[in-house]
Amino acid sequence: MSPGEPFLVLDHLDKRFGGLHVTRDVSLSVARSEILALLGPSGSGKTTVLRTVAGFETPDSGRVVADGEDVTFVPPERRHFGVVFQHYALFPHMTVGENVAFGLEAQGAKRKDVRESVARALVAVDLAGFEGRPVTQISGGQQQRVALARALAPEPRILLLDEPLSNLDPSLRGRTRRELKRIIRAVGITTLFVTHEQEEAFELGDRVALLNAGRLEQVSTAHDLYASPATRFVAGFIGRSSVVPGVWRKATGLASVPGGGSWPAVAPPDLPDGTPVDVVVRPEALGFVGARDGAAVEGRVEELRFAGRETYFSVALADGVEVEVLAAPDASQPGWKVFVAPLASGPPSRAYPRGASE
Repeated sequence: MSPGEPFLVLDHLDKRFGGLHVTRDVSLSVARSEILALLGPSGSGKTTVLRTVAGFETPDSGRVVADGEDVTFVPPERRHFGVVFQHYALFPHMTVGENVAFGLEAQGAKRKDVRESVARALVAVDLAGFEGRPVTQISGGQQQRVALARALAPEPRILLLDEPLSNLDPSLRGRTRRELKRIIRAVGITTLFVTHEQEEAFELGDRVALLNAGRLEQVSTAHDLYASPATRFVAGFIGRSSVVPGVWRKATGLASVPGGGSWPAVAPPDLPDGTPVDVVVRPEALGFVGARDGAAVEGRVEELRFAGRETYFSVALADGVEVEVLAAPDASQPGWKVFVAPLASGPPSRAYPRGASE
């Protein structure tokens, strides 16, 4: 989906803990009913952003605006947001229904309204009829859905998810991820969720906001992050890639790389000729070619990783440079001498000035 009118706005959020600058001038907006994934490595500030939106942290500067209302200093319980934490925080001595009802009862809702809201929330997460089950007697995926039902029962205007699937076994994650997206779509709630898993961000998010060291690097669709990274960090973090040192030749749009090859790349338009660069290249952008190919660089296959119809080959080039090539399983074998070059059919490589932030 394309973003519409902003429903949740983060306006130049800054947050420090002592001398540690955790979030730096973070600005983004989430449209009504949009699912935005907040992705980044550990320590990038993702959870601090989410906790600031929820009201558990107060920014040193900046604002949080929800549906036109500035909620920056509104207490969490008055923001009318639903939050699902990483560890669910379910009460083990309670039933499924009692867990889902907990927040409603704390708000003083009438018993009849609580019963109806709990029933609606459990229907939404495909747990109708589970009201009387002890939460200790249901699966991890079902517990995750109970936590989601508890967040949805008060009909919040915004849903916040903090690493919602991290406690599930890998075998459960894929199925639960699909269920979670279907539920959020059916409810139509504006959602911001934090994850460090790219696959999770790509599958669940309409758009992905990538954080690095407290700064937003890029906010876009998964496709654009992969195909058109805005920075050196995005190019290296999203998907699989290899980094090859080179020298930029502005007139030709090529980078001279170790081994004598000249590889095409997309570079900043103002990058001067002769600049030392890092060429970030995807595995599917490289192929095994003949020695006479003008861009060919000689190497040796070090190892391979089978991936079904295709295989990732690790190839050692000159000067200790190693690249990954995606090719047919029978394309080569460890120990073979090969020649590697960019493929015209592959995604474009990107050239960044050497030393640009990773």
